[in-house]
Amino acid sequence: MNQKLMRIGTLIGASDAVRVIPQIVGLGFESFSLNFWQTTGSMDLAETAKQVREILSGHDAVISTIGIFGNPLTGTGDNRDTLASWERLIDAAHLFGTDIVTGFTGRITDRPIDESLPKFKEVFSELSRRAADKGVRLAFENCSMDGTWQTGDWNIAHNPAAWEMMFNAVPADNLGLEWEPCHQWVSLIDPIPQLRKWVHKVFHVHGKDATVAWDLVKEYGVYGSKSFAWHRTPGFGDTNWTDIITILMQGGYKGTIDIEGWHDPVYRDDLEMTGQVHALWYLKNCRGGDFVPNPK
Repeated sequence: MNQKLMRIGTLIGASDAVRVIPQIVGLGFESFSLNFWQTTGSMDLAETAKQVREILSGHDAVISTIGIFGNPLTGTGDNRDTLASWERLIDAAHLFGTDIVTGFTGRITDRPIDESLPKFKEVFSELSRRAADKGVRLAFENCSMDGTWQTGDWNIAHNPAAWEMMFNAVPADNLGLEWEPCHQWVSLIDPIPQLRKWVHKVFHVHGKDATVAWDLVKEYGVYGSKSFAWHRTPGFGDTNWTDIITILMQGGYKGTIDIEGWHDPVYRDDLEMTGQVHALWYLKNCRGGDFVPNPK
């Protein structure tokens, strides 16, 4: 594949990578983002990386990111290993052929975002230095996990005002965002002008969209009994991904777009891969299709 075009791929649970990638790599996915929930557990990262590399040999596909999604700021309960997992993935990233580790920032549970900033600064100042020493970048997903500015359990990186505070607290060049329009739509934020402003801090993009039912918002508001927004697989939601890709390319983005499935209210269960493959080809068309060299 000529890398004048950004790769389009998909997310996979890291524990399922060796089983799943061989089944879907032939469908045309060009990258795979591998993710853990709260802990890397007892997984032998070096051995898993070796097996994944062997699976991908002969295919024009790469591992785009590895990620750990938990709360590294608390270190309690099911999150007691999350911070150590960030460290392990930073150290192991090169084995997978990637320089990006992703996840949630964490937060001080059920306290306003600004009260999490001192702990965020303590934890990610050290992690960013560790990562910089190894040529690794860290990217925070912009998912609220049902949190608000005032309260939540997982992540502070879901609002642009929080991003300003985070990157001022830790002004490291290797800290950035794992961005997607979905999480902005469901907060009724227009993702297009936001991406124009923040594209310089976007290290990785999740291919996930949303549909906002504006008629329900107008009739019932956002605190009523009616759901007014749904996460969607790209190609079925409200976002013009041609605009997204144009802004990314104009901004010098060199990363991938990896489809985050398993959320669509229609293309799910037996239709999951049907929806994902539709999204794959939709996003490839939005980037301009396949590379075609100019005549000499």
